[in-house]
Amino acid sequence: MRRYLAVGLDAYLCLLAVGLLVRSCLASGGTGRAIALLVVQLIVLSFANQVLLTMAVRASAGKLIMGVRVIRLPDAGRPGFRRLVLRWLYGLLWLPLQPWRRLRGPAVAGGGPERPAGRPVEPYEDLAGVRQVRRSDLRSYRAAVRGRTD
Repeated sequence: MRRYLAVGLDAYLCLLAVGLLVRSCLASGGTGRAIALLVVQLIVLSFANQVLLTMAVRASAGKLIMGVRVIRLPDAGRPGFRRLVLRWLYGLLWLPLQPWRRLRGPAVAGGGPERPAGRPVEPYEDLAGVRQVRRSDLRSYRAAVRGRTD
């Protein structure tokens, strides 16, 4: 549930920031230009929140509020730029099309893009090799790993 609330907060904060910039876009000229400026601002803010902020503090704004962190699999390390960009593009381009895909035809077995053979399907797995976990669980995991190596 925290993950979904974090996504909702991210969307709300991004739309709120763009909404505050609407006046500058409307003063720029025609309606087409204003819409194009709003879309560009929305994409830039989304990239900054989902990629740059996540690189810096391991979470987007909504995830910070909800106490969720993004980790790299399988070692629970900090995800790199490439993985975060892939994850952002996946969320931006593939996920919004899923309701349309479901309405258009029967569900495809597996319900998602193709996975490499032999790789198990996990319910919270992200295609870019990252996972979202609660901050407290991440602290407990690190303490347990330190305890095993000492």
